[in-house]
Amino acid sequence: MTVLVPTMGALHKGHQALIKRARTLDKDVIVSIFVNPLQFENKADLEKYPRSPERDIEIATIAGATEVWFPEYEDLYPEGFKTLSSGALGNLYEGSSRPGHFDGVVTVIDRLCAIAKPDKAVFGEKDFQQLTIVKAMKSKIEIVAVPTVREFDGLAMSSRNLRLSETGRSVALVIHRALAAAKLAPTVEIAQEILNTTLSMEPGFDKDYATIIDEKDFSLADEGTENRRAIIAGWVEGVRLIDNMPMVGR
Repeated sequence: MTVLVPTMGALHKGHQALIKRARTLDKDVIVSIFVNPLQFENKADLEKYPRSPERDIEIATIAGATEVWFPEYEDLYPEGFKTLSSGALGNLYEGSSRPGHFDGVVTVIDRLCAIAKPDKAVFGEKDFQQLTIVKAMKSKIEIVAVPTVREFDGLAMSSRNLRLSETGRSVALVIHRALAAAKLAPTVEIAQEILNTTLSMEPGFDKDYATIIDEKDFSLADEGTENRRAIIAGWVEGVRLIDNMPMVGR
């Protein structure tokens, strides 16, 4: 069997956790590194995306990858290829703010799997909406989820963090503060108030959304929702950051 860990490079400890989990599933682990243009609605954001191929090879190998794969655009997207649809969920939240983003995600995952032919693929919970959409794809490949890996101070690990200044990184910590404070709220209403209040106290954070959802379908959570999750997205120094956390509730 083979396990695929799809990435866009600029690997960090969060990616290493995915690779290490993949290695527990099988001895053959392919790490793909491809900055997928179909996922970027903003060309400037695509150009700024960090790239460190030599370091990526080293990090992936140390974590247990048996192959580091750098597919070319033409490999994945031959002439006449068709972009797949991510469905209704792909138009919510991240999909609403980044039109076409999730269509690009499901398209590249479909192509990567068609070529690599893995039995399983590993994804992180930090991109929870992406994980949910990929799980819903009509595929025989088993999707394995890995919990979000965080820095010592709670900041979710992300390749985009490299673009933050020291001050910006400090501002970004408000996301984890908001999630952690809301987590133990006894009601959805109180949890939502905590999210809004905490984020509003950090002027350097430009909120896109901060919402308590039903993990199952991303509808708004209520007191009867069994599995609630808070999702947050916004900008710090022009860098888009996302994070999420399950809410305990009653």
